[in-house]
Amino acid sequence: MATCEVCEIHAESVFKIEGMDCHEEVAILERRLKKLSGLEALDADVLGQRLKIKYDAAKLSTSVIAEAVAQTGMRAWLEHEQPIGRAPTAATRFTFVASSGVALAAGMLMELARVDQRFVVATFALAIAAGGLYSIRRAIHAARSLALDINVLMLVAVCGAVVLGQWSEGAAVVFLFALAQLLEARALERARGAIRALMDLAPAEAIRLREGIEERIPVDEVRIGDRVLVRPGEKIPLDGRIAEGCSAVNQAPVTGESLPVDKAAGDEVFAGTINGRGALEVIVERLRGDSTIARIIHLVEHAQAERAPSQTFVERFARVYTPAVLVLAALIGIVPPALGAGPWSDWVYRALVLLVISCPCALVISTPVSVVSALAAAARKGVLIKGGAHLERLAGVRCVAFDKTGTLTRGELRVVGVAPVNGGSALRTLQLAASIESRSEHPIGRAILAHALEEQLALEPVQRFEALPGFGAQALVGDSPVLVGSHRLFEERGICSAEVHARVEAFAADGRSLVMVGASGTPVGVIGVADRPREAARDAVQLLRDQGVAHVALLTGDHEPAARTLASAVGVDEVRSGLLPDDKVAAVRALREQYGMTAMIGDGVNDAPALAAADVGIAMGAAGSDAALETADVALMADELLKIPYALRLSRATLRNIRINIAFSIALKAAFLVMAVLGLATLWMAVVADMGASLIVIANALRLLRE
Repeated sequence: MATCEVCEIHAESVFKIEGMDCHEEVAILERRLKKLSGLEALDADVLGQRLKIKYDAAKLSTSVIAEAVAQTGMRAWLEHEQPIGRAPTAATRFTFVASSGVALAAGMLMELARVDQRFVVATFALAIAAGGLYSIRRAIHAARSLALDINVLMLVAVCGAVVLGQWSEGAAVVFLFALAQLLEARALERARGAIRALMDLAPAEAIRLREGIEERIPVDEVRIGDRVLVRPGEKIPLDGRIAEGCSAVNQAPVTGESLPVDKAAGDEVFAGTINGRGALEVIVERLRGDSTIARIIHLVEHAQAERAPSQTFVERFARVYTPAVLVLAALIGIVPPALGAGPWSDWVYRALVLLVISCPCALVISTPVSVVSALAAAARKGVLIKGGAHLERLAGVRCVAFDKTGTLTRGELRVVGVAPVNGGSALRTLQLAASIESRSEHPIGRAILAHALEEQLALEPVQRFEALPGFGAQALVGDSPVLVGSHRLFEERGICSAEVHARVEAFAADGRSLVMVGASGTPVGVIGVADRPREAARDAVQLLRDQGVAHVALLTGDHEPAARTLASAVGVDEVRSGLLPDDKVAAVRALREQYGMTAMIGDGVNDAPALAAADVGIAMGAAGSDAALETADVALMADELLKIPYALRLSRATLRNIRINIAFSIALKAAFLVMAVLGLATLWMAVVADMGASLIVIANALRLLRE
């Protein structure tokens, strides 16, 4: 007989969850969804209102998951799809909250005017019904899931107040709670909007050119290889390369660069950047979903879901705090009156106050709002931080290690000096070297050739060119044999002299790379080549020290004189030269042992092992580089060194913000817990304290958007 095997189909879907605003709602979802057959794992992002679910597609479908979420009073739909049905608008909620406030005020005035109590109670009941419409519905769903979220706790407190005859206080609690929830939703929406604002950077339409005809079409209809026209002042619709035209392009939306960058034919451009005064024709190289800005948005969205260490602590604390306060509330409401310590109504009232302050919403939301605000602020400045954990580690950095070439320097070699020897001339030395290097692809050779062309020197014909790997090259220039290469090459050929040695030592002392030139067996000159330090390098190093960095090191594979010269120019504390990739890893580990948490800054590709070994790996010039975007903990979109102290300052401000929020939330809870037990707090005071704390920590976190 043939056996039938049940195949498992592992799938993963991300849902948007409307109504998931607090830790308690996550618990409700977990209780309901874990009952589903085929569910494997779920991960909630409260601030992003996203739920990632892993499941067996042979047993469970997305429609069943969405239906299960609906049974909790929330609404779910697959990310990047449109939701089914309509949700209550902000205007509708505001109308009900305003109605509740008006009814509450009317009831209080009626009490003062000694109107018939039945009319007063009816007015307060109307205030409770209008203000509690959404909360009561959510509370019913939560109770069905056997969960005590803030809506259930508030409903119990209000019902208790009504039973005790405190109609005005019950109505005040409902109104204040509804108003605070409305304000909190608006504040949270601002934090979420900071991420979504990145999506609006790229235009929705592009002008496609076909056979000289301009056609404006949606960006999603453009294909790779299409040619698009970007008029002056317009945003570039997609990543690509300029085919015709030249212009200054404002790349700040993607890279955070403060000044426009000159672009011409052959240069790369990014979607969302702003064209200057010239018209550009761009060949599209990436579609909308794969553009640099799309990858940045994707990474930031995933980064905001990553839990920071402080967030993990807060959630563990909340899991203990809430049940502990609920148990205390039960004891306060039962034990003292049972022992004759006072009337039941007083102690039950105190227990109701404790119920209200048992919700840890302000505490739980304190960290993620701060983290998301910081991530959004950094992304707008061209600094991509991969999550809360990296943000917190960055705040603790006490040692920074820089790579040299392409990081502290531009990575662009140039000729910085030509010294003739043996009666030769500087121009002749440069002409001979450039003629030979015209056949070479070596970076030093390209720098010599570029300098010769700047000097408008005519190149001579070259014959019998022969590369000497690791040493240089030789060829016939005209009728003369010419040799271009290292000092070691000339030493081995036995054609060095005392004068040549003196020139070599003088150039080497300045940290230059040396190229010797000889003709017909005699040295004719020495060419010095060097990389240029970045203009902001010294300022960046000083700003890092101002941020509390105790030690700044330079790690390079270059020779020691060049490294020492650069170190002196930019002001680093330590130089380690002649390092291979494995040596850089060992150096990073040694720095960490000696100075504490260490950040490594490099290009994200060549320095990948050292970046991975550091507590925080920072890659520069990551725009357009998939490897740098994916591998680094922090990616700087542009080669701007001043973004590093900015990122450090932001991370420390964020950590400070988180600690203030946590301390404030815990202190306020503790104070009201004591006041509730002593009978000094009322229900409406507890509501103001609980929801007010949430609003205060959110407002404090949103300040990071301006950092």
